Amino acid sequence: MPEPVPAAKPEGEAPEEPVGEELPPADGEPGSTELTGLFVEKPPENVVAFTGSDITFVAKVDSSTLTRKPAMKWLKGKWMDLGSKAGKHFQFKETYDRNTKVCMHFMLLVPGDAGGYRCEVTAKDKCDSSTFEISVEAAQQEEKEDILSAFKRAIFIMFSSVYDEGDLDFSALLKEPDIDVWELLKNAHPSEYEKIAFKYGITDLRGMLKRLKKMKVEPKHSEAFLKKLESCYSVEKGKKIVLRCEVVDPDVQVKWLKNGQEIKPSAKYTLKSMRTHTRTHTHTHTHIIPDDAAYECVVGEDKCFTEVFVKEPPVTITKLMDDYHVVVGERVEFEIEVSEEGAHVMWSDQELHKDKDMKYRFKKDGKKHMLIIQEATLDDIGMYHAWTNGGHTKGELEVEEKQLEVLQDIADLTVKATDQAVFKCEVSDDKVTGKWFKDGVEVLPSDRIKMTHVGRFHRLIIDNVKPEDAGDYTFIPDGYALSLSAKLNFLEIKIDYVPRQEPPKIHLDTTGNMVSQNTIIVVAGNKLRLDVEITGEPAPTVVWSKGDKVTGVQEEKRPLLFLTEGRIRVESRKDLSSFVIEGAERDDEGNYTICVTNPAGEDKAVLFIKIVDVPDPPEHVKCTSVGEDCATIVWEAPKFDGGAPVKGYLMERKKKGSSRWTKLNFDVYPSTTYEAKRMIEGILYEMRVFAVNSIGMSQPSLNSKPFMPIAPTSEPTRLTVHDVTDSTCSLKWLAPERIGAGGLDGYVIEYCKEGATEWVVANQELCERQGFVVRGLPVGEKINFRVVAVNVAGRSPPALLSQPVTIREIVEHPKIRLPRELRTKYIRRVGEKINLVVPFQGKPRPVASWYKDGQPIDPKMVNVRNSNVDTILFIRSAEREHSGKYELVLQIENLEDRATIEIRVVEKPGPPVNVRVTDVWGFNAALEWEPPKDDGNCEVTGYTIQKADMKTKEWFTVYEHNRRTNCTASDLIMGNEYMFRVYSENLCGLSEEPRLSKNTAVIAKTGATLSNPYKEKDMNCMPKFTQPLVDRSVVAGYSTAISCSVRGFPKPKIIWMKNRMIIGEDPKYLMQNNQGVLTLNIRKPSTFDGGKYSCMAVNELGQDEVECKLDVRGTSKGEQGWGLEMGGRGRDKGRCYRCSKLNIDWVYHDSIKY
Repeated sequence: MPEPVPAAKPEGEAPEEPVGEELPPADGEPGSTELTGLFVEKPPENVVAFTGSDITFVAKVDSSTLTRKPAMKWLKGKWMDLGSKAGKHFQFKETYDRNTKVCMHFMLLVPGDAGGYRCEVTAKDKCDSSTFEISVEAAQQEEKEDILSAFKRAIFIMFSSVYDEGDLDFSALLKEPDIDVWELLKNAHPSEYEKIAFKYGITDLRGMLKRLKKMKVEPKHSEAFLKKLESCYSVEKGKKIVLRCEVVDPDVQVKWLKNGQEIKPSAKYTLKSMRTHTRTHTHTHTHIIPDDAAYECVVGEDKCFTEVFVKEPPVTITKLMDDYHVVVGERVEFEIEVSEEGAHVMWSDQELHKDKDMKYRFKKDGKKHMLIIQEATLDDIGMYHAWTNGGHTKGELEVEEKQLEVLQDIADLTVKATDQAVFKCEVSDDKVTGKWFKDGVEVLPSDRIKMTHVGRFHRLIIDNVKPEDAGDYTFIPDGYALSLSAKLNFLEIKIDYVPRQEPPKIHLDTTGNMVSQNTIIVVAGNKLRLDVEITGEPAPTVVWSKGDKVTGVQEEKRPLLFLTEGRIRVESRKDLSSFVIEGAERDDEGNYTICVTNPAGEDKAVLFIKIVDVPDPPEHVKCTSVGEDCATIVWEAPKFDGGAPVKGYLMERKKKGSSRWTKLNFDVYPSTTYEAKRMIEGILYEMRVFAVNSIGMSQPSLNSKPFMPIAPTSEPTRLTVHDVTDSTCSLKWLAPERIGAGGLDGYVIEYCKEGATEWVVANQELCERQGFVVRGLPVGEKINFRVVAVNVAGRSPPALLSQPVTIREIVEHPKIRLPRELRTKYIRRVGEKINLVVPFQGKPRPVASWYKDGQPIDPKMVNVRNSNVDTILFIRSAEREHSGKYELVLQIENLEDRATIEIRVVEKPGPPVNVRVTDVWGFNAALEWEPPKDDGNCEVTGYTIQKADMKTKEWFTVYEHNRRTNCTASDLIMGNEYMFRVYSENLCGLSEEPRLSKNTAVIAKTGATLSNPYKEKDMNCMPKFTQPLVDRSVVAGYSTAISCSVRGFPKPKIIWMKNRMIIGEDPKYLMQNNQGVLTLNIRKPSTFDGGKYSCMAVNELGQDEVECKLDVRGTSKGEQGWGLEMGGRGRDKGRCYRCSKLNIDWVYHDSIKY
């Protein structure tokens, strides 16, 4: 047990007051905090709060000197642990700083929790506690409330305080302080308690009744009870509990009450009366939360009370929380799953309570609980926690700023008058809007100018281009520091009326996608449109080719539609030839030639189109080593870099079985080896890697094989020497304090001689037990031993003995440890099994020998097995010849020890001998007999005497357990002849056969005669119901019964009918007839079982009939009228409903209406 840490009190400080006493602070003076023992910060000793307010208490513990995180508890009163009440009225939050090792606990209380509290902290070998008091006062504005609001508040606090214990101060909550309410409650009947509480505004009637019980200083001596109920009982939810008391009068009537209302026997409540010398009454039922109440047993005017507290089982988390990585604006949904529906879950992160922010939404779906963030921001980054009263889980949220990528830039345009100009760009986010500007002035839509936004594409369309439309056009996305610019050139048409010839000329624009004069770079998947201006008179012929392959031919008068089909095509207009590639692919890379010819000459140009793409995914991702919360990951660079050098890599991880990937780095990582940190030990993870170049990010690599961060265990504990011989040493130890997720595979035992440095492994295979015998050790040497724990992560630190062990045999005298039951006569019945285990001690191993009556035992009759520490004598089926004195002799060389065991095998005795009637007088007969010849190998304890009339030959017992060999049979009937028989009895029971008396006893008649002869009365009568059937209304699904009573002779035949139809052998109905009391039990009736039930009694003199109406109602009837929800598990009686509209709990009982 941990030793308490003494609290260092300042000099002159008053001693600490007991927990249970109330010490209110002075007015306006807050409670002080003292630093003692393990506490760095304690809750104030005295706190005054007002009704309706919340209170937060903080306790800090310095655990820098402790080996592990301490355990903290909050208690109310002397014994109530508030941890089981978490989520109802108390909320707890715990933080732990690994660097400073300071633990903090928060306790959030609700109104109505006045009393004494205690905070306890426990470590491995230390403990400390802090006590404080809470006083609750009514707010000033409550004085103006009317009686209706006081009643609502009383109802709310009354039902919420069912779960709390402790001494409460109610004096501030009474509406009329001039009236002594304590005296009213003390003298009132329990049935008047609720009426008084309503009249005087009592908010916690049950707490006041407990206080009233403690005010009774002089306990009244009970004349009706020998043993009363315990003061209180504690039981887990759903378990069975027995309340037992003993009364003086065995025939007295006993009543059981719950909260002042009588309990009737049902399937849930079982009332039993067990009669001994006194009478014991028990009350048994299975508990749910509404059973947390006060119970009492009433005998006449005397009562005994008790309270039953129902504990709720802890709620565990069955599905843990996943990590999230999102960008700004995305939706986040943390989800967990708990063991029970309707459980309370508390959400929070490290800095603030999330349940107080309107941007966070909580959702429940059965056992699933969700925390939803509609639009994530950078402020939401952090670790999110979820608590239940039996578990905790956490998940990390990482939010990345949204980046806008330009997938297609705006291209410069050169158009002629009356033509259409179209500026088009493509961005990565289809939700982004933007504005168009011309020379810095925003462009407004008109009949000629239109702006469209379809998906990721933004277009500016100018119809019927005019010279004033020429200029610089810019597109600026909203919310981003980005702009896209292009130039609109207006091409003027000059009419030359002098026909002339001009050699063709190709005019290449090197300001666009060209990185050099003849090289064009295109991103794979994008569209390439290369507009080449051509001059020459007459109009030249254009031919595009890739290597020797002709791509397209366009003559002046050939239709444009001929070349507008296909992924790679040529579009030509006068003085302009456009080369188009839709969705560029890697195979499109190469040299392209454009040749223009006319009668005046020709011109050629060669262009190299280079296709660049994102790289291939990295290969062979694997984990090379793991630690407690980290792992080292390696991979190989991608085979194809996409035509651009690989800048680095991005890594992601996820838990196995989850679909949520978490980014590990936001900036590209240049190396192919990465150490992942901040992982949870014992969880399987998977990794994947992305390659990044100037074009973009590759597809993810194949997932790595699952790996688990694990660490070796701590060293084994309490290594001790169990035994030493001339060549062996037996060691024992305990498991390591910290095993971790890697588990424990076994132990390695090593030894070395004193002064040596080389350790020798004693076991070839891992030892799975916590003990081992090292053999083959040299005699007389001093040996050091150590034990190492091994798991998949490696070897733990060794556990060493404090000093070397000398290998030498220790002689110990033999000693028999005879069990207590074998020190007296050992009695068994014939045919039973005898198995005697006698432990002993001694070194070296003693030799055990058994003797019976001085002779060695026969191995054919008795089996003996000896071990190092005990000897066993076994007889499969005992016989009487096995009786005798058995002696155990334990020897070690010339030393010995002896023990004697007497075994007696018994059986039933034989019948008595020579049973006879020795004398008859009046209505009496004297009998004598002799003891049986065979007493069954044990003492005859008595005899059983029976008599029988010679006419009926029916036997009746006269005496039982008669210890003498004679008796007198009295109250015999005159004129009858009797015979007798006697059984003998011993420890095994009565003899198998009785012994009949040799003669009979005749009771002679006297000379008296009757003056008036006896006339037999005629008892015949027709059936007549003395108690009719009564109409009943029951709830569907709960078994019921209807009863009546009838008389008649001869015994009438009973017929039960439903709606005038005879009820046959239907298993749903059980018909009983107990001396004229007729009962029809209906098992779990439904609405179809309602109707008219009748019972008919018929005999030869006539018949009679009674009937009743049975109404079976469903549970929806109450819900439609009041909106009630079932809250109990009982059958017909003691059901609890909840009114959802008024927040009032209603209790339904057959005989009581609330």
